[in-house]
Amino acid sequence: MTRAMGAAMRRIHVGNALSAFGLGFTVPYLYVYVAQVRGLGAMTAGLVLAVFAVAALIVLPFAGRAIVRRGPLPVLLAALVTAAIGALSLGLSNSAATVLLSASALGAGQAVMQPALATMIVDCSTTETRSRAFATQFFLQNLGLGVGGLIGGHLVDPTEAGSFTLLFSIEAAMFLLLVVVMATVRMPRAPRLTDAPQQSAGASWKQLLGNRAMVQLCVLGFVLFFACYGQFESGLSAYGVEAAGISTSALGTALAANTLVIVIAQFAVLRFVERRKRSRVIASVGLIWAVAWAVAGYAGLGDGSQAMATAAFISTYALFGLGEALLSPTLAPLVADLAPTGMAGQYNSAFALVKQLALAVGPAVGGPMGASLHAPYIVVFLLFSLGITVLAVRLGRQLTEVQNHPSAARSRVVAQSGAAAGQAPAHA
Repeated sequence: MTRAMGAAMRRIHVGNALSAFGLGFTVPYLYVYVAQVRGLGAMTAGLVLAVFAVAALIVLPFAGRAIVRRGPLPVLLAALVTAAIGALSLGLSNSAATVLLSASALGAGQAVMQPALATMIVDCSTTETRSRAFATQFFLQNLGLGVGGLIGGHLVDPTEAGSFTLLFSIEAAMFLLLVVVMATVRMPRAPRLTDAPQQSAGASWKQLLGNRAMVQLCVLGFVLFFACYGQFESGLSAYGVEAAGISTSALGTALAANTLVIVIAQFAVLRFVERRKRSRVIASVGLIWAVAWAVAGYAGLGDGSQAMATAAFISTYALFGLGEALLSPTLAPLVADLAPTGMAGQYNSAFALVKQLALAVGPAVGGPMGASLHAPYIVVFLLFSLGITVLAVRLGRQLTEVQNHPSAARSRVVAQSGAAAGQAPAHA
């Protein structure tokens, strides 16, 4: 990695931390703000949460094309300004129409940030440094969300609408500060679609869908996000409250345990990840999450005490955090390595689109099941976790050695180069 790439990467990581910090201020309190503080009711609050997902699904197919053609930095800056406008207007809105419009702008901006920042990390890293770069990104995102949520919880007052306006204003300020930080980034020259013969949007998507490994990775990604992230604040929390009798404070402790495990384990597991095939790492995550669902089953369906049920439920979130720490240096670099030259933005946007679909479908399916069908809920998602292992093993058969185990491939090339160099004098 060159000095310029290192300087750009540091600013990108600062950007990730700032954006997560801003989101942490508002995301946990959005439902309360719309339904109670503004008095718009539970239905409008539910629509606002749905608008975030819909806005993402609308803009992401176009975001990939824009990143490929224009580069990730201009797209990121436009997304940040859009999100800042959405956040500020959301804090000032007092009608259903303005709240929904503001939420759509904020959701669209947030959605586009993800593939733009991921593509910037790809452009500013090498195959050797990419896993660590994405691990650092995930670490800072979780740290920022946790710190932002903690500070926001002390600032907010459900009886004062002005305190929520302050929260959304701080979020908007974080996005605008990020615009200033990212505007100073000097991105290295990377191939763009304009460098190659003109290709229509349909043709670029057809090329992506023709990549069997990428299609299998997208299917695997959907199951991953559906079975984990799509359940955190919907099905699993509903199951914990209804089946295991978990209090709201214990639920907060479980979420904190998830973040704590990620923060502690993220760099500890990096050496383990780098030494093993990516498909096997993902397969191991499926097994870890299967254990997590089994522990959750004990919490809600077992005969233990309430203290044991609470401890088991918190352990479930901690095990999910361990799996997330293994995935962060694995999935995103694999998407980048599957992308043809100049197409990283398109591939990152496609994978972000799959993630958003899973996050939209996951709560809709898991919420009602977790609240009422307790045993079937656990069984279904335990099987989904085992399905992750099966899909990961199948994906490994589609990957080249460089894509699946880049560190071993590099070592083999170095060894062969060294052997060739040692033989040169004899041939001479």
